[in-house]
Amino acid sequence: MQRSSRPNLSLQSQIREMMVGAILDGQLPPGAPLPSSRELAEHLGVARNTVVLAYQQLAEEQYLLSRQRSGHFVNPEMARGNGAAARREVAPPQRPPAGDRPVDWSGRMRLHPGGQRSITKPADWQRYPYPFLYGQLDPSLFPTADWREVCMKSLNVTDIREWAPDRITLDDDSLVQQIRTRVLPRRGVWASSDEVIVTVGAQHAVYMLADLLVRETTRVAIEDPGYPDARNIFGSRTPHIVPLPVDGEGLVVDDRLRGCDYVYATPSHQCPTGVTMPLARREALLALANESDLVIIEDDFESENRFNGDPIPALKSLDHNDRVIYVGSLSKSLAPGLRLGYIVAPPALIAELRALRRLMLRHPPAFTQRAFALFLSLGHYDAQLRRLALAQRERSAVLLEALARHLPQCRVTPTSGGGSLWVRLPDGVSATALTEAAMARGVLLEPGDVFFACDTAPAGHLRLGYQAIEARHIEAGVRELAAALQDLRAAS
Repeated sequence: MQRSSRPNLSLQSQIREMMVGAILDGQLPPGAPLPSSRELAEHLGVARNTVVLAYQQLAEEQYLLSRQRSGHFVNPEMARGNGAAARREVAPPQRPPAGDRPVDWSGRMRLHPGGQRSITKPADWQRYPYPFLYGQLDPSLFPTADWREVCMKSLNVTDIREWAPDRITLDDDSLVQQIRTRVLPRRGVWASSDEVIVTVGAQHAVYMLADLLVRETTRVAIEDPGYPDARNIFGSRTPHIVPLPVDGEGLVVDDRLRGCDYVYATPSHQCPTGVTMPLARREALLALANESDLVIIEDDFESENRFNGDPIPALKSLDHNDRVIYVGSLSKSLAPGLRLGYIVAPPALIAELRALRRLMLRHPPAFTQRAFALFLSLGHYDAQLRRLALAQRERSAVLLEALARHLPQCRVTPTSGGGSLWVRLPDGVSATALTEAAMARGVLLEPGDVFFACDTAPAGHLRLGYQAIEARHIEAGVRELAAALQDLRAAS
């Protein structure tokens, strides 16, 4: 038997996991006797009671049969038809005869998403000492006890009866209520229950909106630089993508917007520059939308993370003509892996989004929805936002100071919040080359080229995220980045 691959489990759970794996993989054949609890305990170096409890649980689940005065045996009914024993009874697939035509999958595909320019991050990013990455989890900021509490509360009998059935097109009523009464009012947005739908993250929201609203002739305006996944989502449905410039106040509002059907914008913290669109420009954007029959898709992905003063109300809060479709994220401030977001839109659009979502995945996991509703109602979410704001304010200040000290030749775009800084490199420095050189020194970066619509960015940029790196490691990471830049310049 192999040792458990998850040493974070209790000893009893590790023993059960090893036993189940050995039974299902055929290492323990049907009817095979198991060592006595004393023998196995001595072999593993654990207390005998730990093995006894593991055997009892496995017997209750019918993996083992307990025979009085004889010990425990592998239940043939559990082993039969599973794992290696079953695989031995099935002949391996034969190679196709020579001359048969293989399937041309590439020619059958309508799209080739794998060829799109997207943000990439190493899968093993956590082993690097200086991960200046955006949108990743810092385990020290995750409210483990609070999340465990709401998960346990969601597992009581009454709650299970409510979230366990297939809800088809519906969401958890308590989560929708919390979004309406606790989340949206902070952004100045008021919505009824039929104006809200829960999604598997904000990106799923954008994908559904594109699926429902964008045709081949539709013209979609997108910030440039802007969020590449949104550009790819809309670009996979229409060739008419209109890149619009961004300045120190966000998306530039001018006549280039006229003639567009939709504009995707991030006014609270522009992606990737982090700048905030002021009130006057928001009003100008809404006025132009009314004049030219334009619909705005507002991605408020980083709405709560503001360091100075109160957050500016969402663009949706100024909308009186249903010109703004509002997309928000719940999990970004907690753990991106939870994947929960939402859309606020007119009831007719929400109804069609529910029908579309049913075809895709029916609904986001109801257990996660119920747990998050409790997380909100018990005040944990507000407490988490305060902790996150304090941590990110500190990290932003440390990063700015370190950049000024070690990389004064770089220019940083001023921001008032968020989880990253937009940095322009000295002329002639390739962001991609610097990223590779820095990785060799344990520093992970996000080159800015991918955020621009054209293949060649107008200048070298980096998005330096500070969500996944603790404040005490930031200056050392910037020192290594400066050394990487020096090495790169010396080699050129």
